[in-house]
Amino acid sequence: MKPSAFSDVQQWYKATLTSVKSNNPEYYYYSTHQIEKSPDFLHVYTTVFHGFSAQLTQQQAKQLRKRPGVLAVLPDNLRQLHTTRSPEFLGLSSVNPSGLLSQSDSGSNVIIGIMDTGIWPERHSFHDQGLGPVPSHWKGQCVEGDKFTASHCNKKIIGARYFTAGYEARRGFINSSEEIRSARDSDGHGTHTASTAAGRAVANASLFGYASGVAVGVAPKARIASYKICWKSGCMDSDILSAFDKAVEDGVDIISISVGGGAVPYNLDPIAIGAFGAMERGIFVSISAGNEGPSKMTVTNVAPWLTTVGASTIDRKFPADLVLEDGRVITGASLYSGDPFPNKYIPLIYAGNASASMKIGGRQVENFAAATCMADSLDENLVRGKIVVCDRGGNPRVQKGEVVKKAGGAAVVVANVAPIGEGLVADSHLIPGLGITESAGHTVRRYMNSNPNPRARIVFHGTELGAKPAPVVASFSARGPNVESPYVLKPDVIAPGVNILAAWPDNLAPSELSSDPRRTAFNIASGTSMSCPHVSGAAALLKGAHPDWSPAMIRSALMTTAYTQDNSGNPLLDEKSFNVSTVWDMGAGHVNPEKALDPGLVFDITTNDYVNFLCASNVSQQDIRRTTRGPVIICGKIKSNPWDLNYPAISIVFDESEKSELDATITRTATHVSDSTAARYEVSVTSPKGATMTVDPVKLEFSAAKGEKRSYTVRIKAEKLGVKPGGSVMEVGKISWSDGRHRVVSPVVVVWRDGF
Repeated sequence: MKPSAFSDVQQWYKATLTSVKSNNPEYYYYSTHQIEKSPDFLHVYTTVFHGFSAQLTQQQAKQLRKRPGVLAVLPDNLRQLHTTRSPEFLGLSSVNPSGLLSQSDSGSNVIIGIMDTGIWPERHSFHDQGLGPVPSHWKGQCVEGDKFTASHCNKKIIGARYFTAGYEARRGFINSSEEIRSARDSDGHGTHTASTAAGRAVANASLFGYASGVAVGVAPKARIASYKICWKSGCMDSDILSAFDKAVEDGVDIISISVGGGAVPYNLDPIAIGAFGAMERGIFVSISAGNEGPSKMTVTNVAPWLTTVGASTIDRKFPADLVLEDGRVITGASLYSGDPFPNKYIPLIYAGNASASMKIGGRQVENFAAATCMADSLDENLVRGKIVVCDRGGNPRVQKGEVVKKAGGAAVVVANVAPIGEGLVADSHLIPGLGITESAGHTVRRYMNSNPNPRARIVFHGTELGAKPAPVVASFSARGPNVESPYVLKPDVIAPGVNILAAWPDNLAPSELSSDPRRTAFNIASGTSMSCPHVSGAAALLKGAHPDWSPAMIRSALMTTAYTQDNSGNPLLDEKSFNVSTVWDMGAGHVNPEKALDPGLVFDITTNDYVNFLCASNVSQQDIRRTTRGPVIICGKIKSNPWDLNYPAISIVFDESEKSELDATITRTATHVSDSTAARYEVSVTSPKGATMTVDPVKLEFSAAKGEKRSYTVRIKAEKLGVKPGGSVMEVGKISWSDGRHRVVSPVVVVWRDGF
């Protein structure tokens, strides 16, 4: 935008300030070509995005859209966060570093930007003893604020910023009695993710004895820049975009962000827009897939320039048993650390049968919230001294124990309900308690319904190592397919995200309940929020070992070397039902950082490749400009197919309603990255059921050193399966290239539909 055009918009905006303040405002940001800083705006974006955020009514937003130079006006939405042994489970040992840790110097010259709830700098996970100078490419700041000074930064936490303008415009000024207006963490999420990605080794770490050992991040020498974007009620789009802008200016190498909302078109998604600008500057962006699993089509953060991470279990469990008086043992999970449960059977009651009555319209009626143990829903006379079985849902799992405790209950059992299935997450309950699976919940309810005096006891078993099978796709981990583009596989990979021990703030209980007086230096949490920083740390190590690798090359190395078998040698399972998982559950598979160090071949993607993909996906030229900030694109001059994006996985969709044969040709280009000067790769093909797949050529010859490229085509001819209208069928195959030392695997997904 020319200065005169910007000045016109700015003058128009100033003229509207009075009416904005006197009306019920909504908050918008808009993209232009170039913006100058002004105190009239909430944020001004100059790096990954050109524009500003401001307070506007709906009418003013409509007027602004019509002004010259304005590409888009978008609502400022509120987004939500997605939360010792895991590095070892990934094959990384900080005791005797070798391989990836050695070649990357544990990530010492790599900067990870953590976009989250801030950081608790006093934790020993963030000490800087033995670290060299701050990387010379760092240009950022340590911004001071409430309870956070420049002295809290060091050679480990090299920068810190916080972003409040969008949040305070929507929610009002931050309440200092509830939150800390600085980069200091008052939630725990950011401290946990930062130490997971890059925490230093801390001996004798545990949560009240659970998971005891050495706690260490994936890239223990990587530097941390903390960008606090999330507050008590969530994370505003405008603040997230501002953090991307600053992080790129500051010089980070990796961005780790465990935040999301529903999948939306890329031009309406500030994370996709900010990440595109970061990708253009060589910055790898790792992001959580979301916790809306196990339902299909729930994966979020699906732009192809993002590395989207699902969650898996590790080989560590925290078992606890609900022992029924008839001798049956129901095994669940728990992090309870209080007084021992008495070694005797006590009465057992289902919360739905212990409802406290409530008045509605002057009449006493049953409280239907009792089944899920909502606040004040239980009858104290019915639950006093008993083990109370609560259905999962409605409120946090640990809060159910708090409700039972308040009503006089002796213990709590939190039972999964559909569609959660068999997935277990351990919780640090205030009273004796455990979580049990959906099928176990049915068993316990049947026992209570068939027994006039049901009784049980609880036995806690502490920490179990070497659990099998592992890994397993976490039940909560969001699933594909990708609703924005079926030709891009999402999630990309899975990584540890269940029951992860990491650093925790001083000011927060492990349960996050205000009634919980306990404090701990480490906490155990679960979520794709926890799996994301594992990949961020792995990417930092790969960047340290290969400074010249692009973000797409790093992702390719992680995807093509991922594994799909558990520690029992069987296909990875889905925790929901313990059936075999699919690519829509696990992407290319579970990350294997050591293998990714030397993948042999990678599939690189340039900025122009992504633009061509958007054109081929029938995204309008205007929407492409809103996403990429690039010059005017003439898509008609670009001839490509969306499935030709040089992604490490291949996804193709056939429409059976078409009369033509189901036949597609896909192109991929492999880049040689091995140290050997020459290599010869031969292909092995596993065709998806119902399709025939051929690759040409069947051998790739590389005669030069690193960087040489070779292309090949994949032809897929599919049968017609008679898919019902509105239905779909998915089958999976794979293409594997090997030179005898490396194995480069690309999953191939074929979907049959009747109508799009």
